[in-house]
Amino acid sequence: MSESKPFDPSAIGARSETKQIRWSTRDCMLYALGVGAGTGDLAYTTNNTHGVDQLMVPTMPVTLGVDFSVLRAAGPFDWAKVLHAEQKVEILADIPVKGEAQAVTEITEMWDKGKAALIVAQTTGTSADGEPLWRSSAGLFIRGVGGWGGERGPGSSATETEPSGTARTVSYQTRPDQALIYRLSGDYNPLHSDPSFAARAGMDRPILHGLCTFGFAGRALLEVIGADAALASMSARFAGPVWPGDRLDVDVTRVSDTEVRFRVRGRDDKEVLTAGSATFRE
Repeated sequence: MSESKPFDPSAIGARSETKQIRWSTRDCMLYALGVGAGTGDLAYTTNNTHGVDQLMVPTMPVTLGVDFSVLRAAGPFDWAKVLHAEQKVEILADIPVKGEAQAVTEITEMWDKGKAALIVAQTTGTSADGEPLWRSSAGLFIRGVGGWGGERGPGSSATETEPSGTARTVSYQTRPDQALIYRLSGDYNPLHSDPSFAARAGMDRPILHGLCTFGFAGRALLEVIGADAALASMSARFAGPVWPGDRLDVDVTRVSDTEVRFRVRGRDDKEVLTAGSATFRE
């Protein structure tokens, strides 16, 4: 555990070392299983089904090349006091099911919430010939490191109006071991597997990764917009915990042929993802 103190705002712009990353068809299948895909999604969960070309679940880049060690540039903190507050991913090119890239994570925003901080770490994946492939931005709320006198940042989306358009709800049942499957895609935060660590964070047992719920939501969006659609961007805020075994209800409003808004409801009908938005390429 690190001793917490106010973050240093001069850390904005700090960049990680460049990471050389590779992913395989097996990695793509494992991620698909981690976000609940199965026998009805063979394009994502198999690589040798007759007449079916394998695809990457389009939210998978959130797992590729992220290097949160860059957060050390802002100062010491306790990982048990970190909450994933928001996530955005932008798909900038067609990403193959087997490939390699260079990835760099950069601190792009820091907001002073008084007794806490919101810090945004953006990871960009680039092909060997310099083509940007994806951009993934994680907003992390960290208790005990605010108070340096900075701006509070953008307010809550609570006042946003409900989008108008055609609405549909897609429901999924998560598995009791869903977090243990999802973590094999690289997120080994013990909050999702170690009961003692979860207790330090104030949870009665390990919770599901927010990015796993994000992946379930991405699958629902494809069901609504059409599996052949190409995801261009997707973002949401994390509003509450999900426990493995919970049901997820994804409310999707189709605003246009290329844009949807969404939210996700979990246990007791409580919202767990809010302010969801996604765009698609025709």
